[in-house]
Amino acid sequence: MKLYFTQPNHPWQPERYHYAAEQMMLTLFPGERPEYPGEALRTLDGGDSAAGFTLSRQGEEAVLTARVVREGKGAQASFSFPAGELDRAPEAVYHTVQHALKMAFYQAGVELLGYEPPWGALTGVRPVKLPTRAMKRGASPEQARQELEREYRVSPVRAQLAADCAEASLAADRSLKDNEVSVYVGVPFCPTRCAYCSFVSADVGRTLKLVEPYLDAVFQEIDATAAALKAAGLTVRSFYMGGGTPTTLTADQMDRLLARCEEALPLEGCTEYTVEAGRPDTITREKLEVLARHGIGRISINPQTLEDHVLAAIGRKHSAGDIRRACDLARSVGFDCVNMDLIAGLPRDSFDGFCRSLEGVLAMDPENVTVHTLALKKGSTLMERGDLLPSGNDVARMLDISLDTLRREGYAPYYLYRQKYMSGSLENVGWAKPGKESLYNIIMMEELQTVVSIGGGGVTKLVDPAAGKILRLPNPKYPHDYLAVLDKVLAQKGEIAAFYQK
Repeated sequence: MKLYFTQPNHPWQPERYHYAAEQMMLTLFPGERPEYPGEALRTLDGGDSAAGFTLSRQGEEAVLTARVVREGKGAQASFSFPAGELDRAPEAVYHTVQHALKMAFYQAGVELLGYEPPWGALTGVRPVKLPTRAMKRGASPEQARQELEREYRVSPVRAQLAADCAEASLAADRSLKDNEVSVYVGVPFCPTRCAYCSFVSADVGRTLKLVEPYLDAVFQEIDATAAALKAAGLTVRSFYMGGGTPTTLTADQMDRLLARCEEALPLEGCTEYTVEAGRPDTITREKLEVLARHGIGRISINPQTLEDHVLAAIGRKHSAGDIRRACDLARSVGFDCVNMDLIAGLPRDSFDGFCRSLEGVLAMDPENVTVHTLALKKGSTLMERGDLLPSGNDVARMLDISLDTLRREGYAPYYLYRQKYMSGSLENVGWAKPGKESLYNIIMMEELQTVVSIGGGGVTKLVDPAAGKILRLPNPKYPHDYLAVLDKVLAQKGEIAAFYQK
């Protein structure tokens, strides 16, 4: 889609608003990609796929007009605000004009589409931040929900979802202390690569020789992290081991890794320990007993689907029966907090198939259920292969039935996020039984607290909530790259103490 900007009587630096226009374009027309012709705005006719934006002063008002054409049709909408807003500080002007552009683009776009997306004009991956801020200012949950509906045209169902998650976020935030951080340990290995996956992970069958050197390097990073945390007077509140699939490691490797974390990290105040067991083809009694011995209280066993033909389509080498056996095994070892993931929109799936999977998961009675919407990402096999996917309509129905069913079964939403290129511009939602919410998930999604990452593919986020400042320190993505620059990774831990000293 070609994007044009003009400024008849106000110099509004249009290049600052390219990203806002692109976000709204992806929300309304996910298949489009932005182009900037670098020429003056011309008449947009039915042969174009384009949007033109004009900002002008009209007496006491500033008016941002969006003209959108696509597939032979055109629509125009405007959003007005007091002209005096344009004379404020640059950052204030930016936010005012950005909102006006998005709303004008949105109103013209939905006129062409003939319907409104469930999240309305709300873009970005963390929609819960808006109602959270409103409640911090003194708004009630109901007022925060109404603000989403009024200001961003969010549907009542999604606005309620965001408001519920905001309440969970505020409750988690109240429990945190200034001298606490969370720790993530990444194990970027999987038995095979799933077709929908774009996460950085290595097929352990092909990279077996890297696992032991990788663990040795992670042990060094654990020690460097522990030294940095102790120097800054910080303790660990929540511990999360993800991947990849951590249970790709052998029982002995997992035992050594967890023991090193216990020996080195300041875990005396840690209240939550989570390990993603993930795929049932990596779960054994011996591994689960190792996790239990080390005090891991939360694990994931993630079906994604319980339809065997869909499992085959996404490259899983196990059956739905294996998932049920893994869940029974975890219960027999003593795990009383299990998360299970489902993905709406997988290839070869259907609305009826998703409903069967949801019912099957609920029959296993997990304490947490996470419902994801498939996002087609660069680097995933699905993106390259273009398999048959359910329609956007069916995916929306899958999400809607999950909302109704999980609420009816006593689960409550406690965190959510969105992604680019997600089917129907929908969402991923974490659901929990009362008292079984994952603190780490809320901290990570809402950026409430520093999360220090260890291992390949991890990103440390140093968070100063009072100043609204976040410093990101990424580790190399691939195991071999991580090993190649380990000295740099270890030296980077010095940034932790420096951040907290400031």
